[in-house]
Amino acid sequence: MKKTNVLNAVFFIVLIAFAIMFVSPVFIVLMNSFKTKFSISQTPFILPSADTFAGIENYTSGIANTGFIPSFGWSLFITLLSVAAIVIFTSMTAWYIVRAKGTFTSIIYYLFVFSMIVPFQMVMFTMSKIANILRLDNPLGIIIIYLGFGAGLSVFMFSGFIKSVPLGIEEAATIDGCNPFQTYWKVVFPILKPTAITVAILNTMWIWNDYLLPYLVIGSDYKTIPIAIQYLKGGYGSIDMGAMMAMLVLAIIPVVVFYLTSQKYIIKGVAAGAVKG
Repeated sequence: MKKTNVLNAVFFIVLIAFAIMFVSPVFIVLMNSFKTKFSISQTPFILPSADTFAGIENYTSGIANTGFIPSFGWSLFITLLSVAAIVIFTSMTAWYIVRAKGTFTSIIYYLFVFSMIVPFQMVMFTMSKIANILRLDNPLGIIIIYLGFGAGLSVFMFSGFIKSVPLGIEEAATIDGCNPFQTYWKVVFPILKPTAITVAILNTMWIWNDYLLPYLVIGSDYKTIPIAIQYLKGGYGSIDMGAMMAMLVLAIIPVVVFYLTSQKYIIKGVAAGAVKG
């Protein structure tokens, strides 16, 4: 019993150490967002003092210099629609793959799984060229591209969860007069809630913080937040570190709030989606 208590104490200390290690970068960014840009480079790990405290000047200058509010709007628009498209279409696809068993659906499933291991760097230049040819280089077009890149993991997770859903529930709905569309929306999709929320969380964090794909596809015409923050970099490599830290804080607040309000579904959804995937 005593040995177990010691192991639990050691395990607890290790977890606290990891928590501090992961939270400290966020705290450092938050702390430096209230310091003058010169003091950030000189004393980045020291709390702001009376001489180094800049108040909200970094926030106001950052918002003005980056066009943060329009960028926030574009990021929100792209993220919400992309995540909604990924959740709806990939859950439908996974349901069809699992229920319509056959060679064709097996091939489709393994193609989705294979797409998870293909590095983005291998296809990014070809993808940006095709996006330009197909006129997908706009905020609506990039949603289709995000749907393609997010489909692999999402279909994999939904398929694993649907395999654990008894087929009798859907057969009962069919006997009651539901067509396949009604069966999916009234019976299947509500059951998929834990996995759907997990998929939404993972894709929200990815799309909201993504820099490379929007930069390649829509460039500076419709700046998302990661692209807008890069405009704080001046000539000859000079960077307004104070404003950049402030914008980073504003950028991570929405996704952190979303994660904290939905985090209880992540482990549950991942475990459910991976059991039979």
